[in-house]
Amino acid sequence: MAMTETSPFLDEIARRRAAYALPPRAGAMADELAQGILGLLFPHFAEGSPWHGAGAKGEVARLRAVLAAFLASAGREGDAAAVPDAFLGRLPAIAEALDADARATADADPAARSVDEVILAYPGFRALAHHRVAHALLALDVPLLPRLVSEAAHRATGIDIHPGAAIGRATAIDHGTGIVIGETAVIGDRVRLYQGVTLGALSVEKGKAGRKRHPTIEDDVVIYANATILGGQTVVGRGSVIGGNVWLTHSVPPGSVVTSTEAVERRRPDDLHPLEFHI
Repeated sequence: MAMTETSPFLDEIARRRAAYALPPRAGAMADELAQGILGLLFPHFAEGSPWHGAGAKGEVARLRAVLAAFLASAGREGDAAAVPDAFLGRLPAIAEALDADARATADADPAARSVDEVILAYPGFRALAHHRVAHALLALDVPLLPRLVSEAAHRATGIDIHPGAAIGRATAIDHGTGIVIGETAVIGDRVRLYQGVTLGALSVEKGKAGRKRHPTIEDDVVIYANATILGGQTVVGRGSVIGGNVWLTHSVPPGSVVTSTEAVERRRPDDLHPLEFHI
């Protein structure tokens, strides 16, 4: 049957468009914001070579305009001035955190030749950069945009980090493909993650939204490839090593070494174990 201007299908399309209240080009605006922040903070991603104060101010003004436009189109006109300024005020802390992430990754990986290589070529760094931006936006109650910024990194890297996850300083993600970190996960300082790690929930029931559903990883933990750690009450104690392919749904004390067949505690925090390897 030929489609006419008065067909019920086109009427339904018109109704849906009239009811649609999300910002137009929302995904493109998220990409523009994330790329603009990376370009501002790191010369590796900056467009053009000259760097001077006027140029930096212009980039900041563009970022403010993108965020203000998003808020206005989302019906948050009253926040279109204050929220961008509050977010931009957090950029020095984001830059400091990302510098620590890049150094930690370079220090942890024997294959890394420099911090510049990590910043430019490591998907884990890109995913963390997007996450730290998205987490700051979420803390300011910006709608939708934090998830879109995270999803841009997910598409590019295969690393899926919910904006709500709390991630500490000097995080190192090596390889990274397939990592999933849930909304209420808490990760301490100097944690190392390898590809395929899941920090997830024991149950995905919708009624549990808002509860602590994902694990807590304390400082100085190493989690090797394809380990799965589940549950909001699960705590991996400081200095523990979680081996590859481990399925863990209960807490382990500080200094534990967990393999797919056993869990032991190291006698001293600096004791070596066969799991202490680099991929």
